[in-house]
Amino acid sequence: LSFFFLALRPPTLFPNPQQQHSTTQYYQAVGESTQIPLKYYENNLMSTFVLLRLLDEYNCHSIVFSSSATVYGHQDTMPITETATVGLGITNAYGRTKYMIEEILRDFYNSKTLGGQDTDWSIVILRYFNPIGSHPSGQIGEDPNGIPNNLMPYVAQVAVGRRPHLTVFGNDYQETHDGTGVRDYLHVMDLAEGHLAALQYMEQKETCNVVFNLGTGQGYSVLDMVKAMEKASGKTIPYQMGPRRPGDVAECYANATAAATEMSWKATRNLDDMCRDLWKWQSQNPNGYAGEESAAEE
Repeated sequence: LSFFFLALRPPTLFPNPQQQHSTTQYYQAVGESTQIPLKYYENNLMSTFVLLRLLDEYNCHSIVFSSSATVYGHQDTMPITETATVGLGITNAYGRTKYMIEEILRDFYNSKTLGGQDTDWSIVILRYFNPIGSHPSGQIGEDPNGIPNNLMPYVAQVAVGRRPHLTVFGNDYQETHDGTGVRDYLHVMDLAEGHLAALQYMEQKETCNVVFNLGTGQGYSVLDMVKAMEKASGKTIPYQMGPRRPGDVAECYANATAAATEMSWKATRNLDDMCRDLWKWQSQNPNGYAGEESAAEE
């Protein structure tokens, strides 16, 4: 595989010329997206338009899109299958950009098959359910800029002493066993293997436009995750209760049967594995990659 770094937003969007050559990342925090929705819409959608034009121009006709379980919004039935309604009841701008991009990809693919014309385009959409963990070596892990927006990086930073306590956003969800939000957590190595499975799937198909859930099918609450991280780290993780966070739903976990049937993919790592590997990364890198740079300078 060859990897390329591209500027995916038109330079006219940047007032600072030095930013014109920066690479673009998709914004991906539920809570933050409710506070700065325009940044999410501009960044995520414009990047998609430019990327698809470039892929078409250079005859690169395969794409694996990292979507999200947030496209399902609030669902009454768990676990969630790919046939569940999407686009309705989405509670945040992040999820809406993911849904919009899925629709853009669908329209784009359909445009290539108008009038019964043949196409070699292949699109696989992977709807993630909360990836966590790190590489088992502890050398590669998630290092958020500033205050982490996602639960487990924050929990890990509390465990290592970088932050005083965790705030649990909401403990009054009647649908869950302890009142805190329930999610399907997936080891990042299982997620990486899901991408490889998607690439292999596309190689076997002349053309496709499909959606797969990637998750374990098991839901864990916020307090379940705190206890699991305490077990992995041997540390007590202090927390306090706070109000619900805008944009959150009570529970969300996957039915990933389709990925197993069609791509021969299944999550093989459990919650203990996720927390063990996350703690290995965080304990070896208490200040993240910035700590490595400081050590090198000394």
